[in-house]
Order: sequence, then structure tokens, then C-alpha cells
Amino acid sequence: MREFFGFGGYERTPEGFLSWQHILYSSILTVIMIAAAIILGRIYKNKDDKSKNKIILWTGIILDSLWFLKIIILSIRGNNPLYFLIDLPLFLCSIMFIAVPLAAFTKGRIREAALDFIFIFGILAGIMGNYGAGQNFNAYPVLSFDNIVSGLTHSISGFISLFVGIAGITSMKKNNIWITFLILVGFCVLAYIADITIPYNYMFLMRGDGTPYDIFYNLVNGNRILYPLIVVELFLLYIAAYYGVYYLVTYLIEKHKDNKASEAE
Repeated sequence: MREFFGFGGYERTPEGFLSWQHILYSSILTVIMIAAAIILGRIYKNKDDKSKNKIILWTGIILDSLWFLKIIILSIRGNNPLYFLIDLPLFLCSIMFIAVPLAAFTKGRIREAALDFIFIFGILAGIMGNYGAGQNFNAYPVLSFDNIVSGLTHSISGFISLFVGIAGITSMKKNNIWITFLILVGFCVLAYIADITIPYNYMFLMRGDGTPYDIFYNLVNGNRILYPLIVVELFLLYIAAYYGVYYLVTYLIEKHKDNKASEAE
């Protein structure tokens, strides 16, 4: 148990980023994530909003509970009761700790925007957090507390993203796009302030840390202004592209239905 939680440091050598152990572990989580979303999404698709909201609520409870557990263990491990001050939920995937409960407890446009945000970024967190977390898999053994909690939180984020899409909860309204942009930009501003004052590397705005962001970090030689601007711009482009693909797919589906109806007549 001491070795699993890393008390006193891990004695095992990390298997490494993109090792077969990493790929196998992440693939198992991804398959479970997708299967659970498809099964529950289809079950709840025709149920009322109150029933669907229970899944969102419990997902938020589990996500936040895992985050609190992580803070407790790392505080004990590091003998630092103020550890939570340097492990704030300010990474992109950590927005789910706020967005999911927000969607569960609010109504109107705030709820719609929160659900859209979950739909857009949850799947990104699920895939990139499992397969692209070079900073974790190079530092800790695959079957360790750090990587298991990370894998679970990222996979749960991916699950709820797929669930709200399959269950038909998202609105993806055009007049809510600016709210989605605003949430992201506001979050990035908070992360950047924390990065400078703590200092840390929230949202990977300071450096890539073994993630694909290293490509852009090296491209601008780690420029402290250009690099974070590029990262934020990539987030905004991702949102725009996601909306664009969603509207295109929706249009094609509706057109196909219209063609089928015309043929039937």
C-alpha cells in the first residue's frame, strides 16, 4: 500500500510514456469509457431531464471526490497541509470538476453553456489525458495512485462528454458560443495568474511538460508571451472547429432524413 500510494517515493521504475503498459492501461480505460457512455446514453436518451441530470450529478460527485482524495493523499505524502494551494483545479481537464456540477445544479443558458463545454472538452480530456500525459507516465509507474486517479478522472470526463451527446442533452446553440469562449478565456487568465504567482504550469501555459504542447513550446523557443498565446489560440480554434463539425454533421443528418421522407412520399 505504501508503494501504491507513493509514500516515501516510488521504488519501481516508471514504465515510461507510450510504453506498452501505458498504451494497454489507457486503452482499457478508453474502452470502458466509451462503452459506458454508449450504454447509459442509449438507456437515458428517451428519459426525462430529471433522470438524465442524475447521471450528471453523480458524475460531478465522483469527479470532485477523486480530486479531494488526491489532495488528501498528496498532502500526507508531501507532509504539506497546504498542498491544495499548489494543486488547484486549473488544468483544462480540471474544468470538468467545476463544469459538471455547474450543469447539474443550474438552469437556463448557464446550464446549456456548461453542457456544451462538457460536450466539447470532456472527450478531449478523456483521450489526451490518458494517451498524452507524458508528464505522468514518465514520472510514476503505470499502476500507481497518481496515474490511476489521473486515468479515472480523465476517463470520467470523456464518459460524461459522450453521454450528454448520446443522450441528447446538449443544445450547441450558436448564441451560446461566446459564453463557451468566455469560460475558456476566463479559465486561462486564472491559470496564467496562478502560473506566475505560485509558480506552476496550469493549462500548460508555461511549458509542454512532455505533452504535445512541447511542439509549440520548441517552435517559439519557450517565449513567455508567444507560447501561452498559441496555447490559448489552439483552445479557441478547437472550440470553433468542434462547433463547425457538429453543425455540419447535424445538417447532413437532417438532409438525409428529408431525403428519406421525400422518397417515402
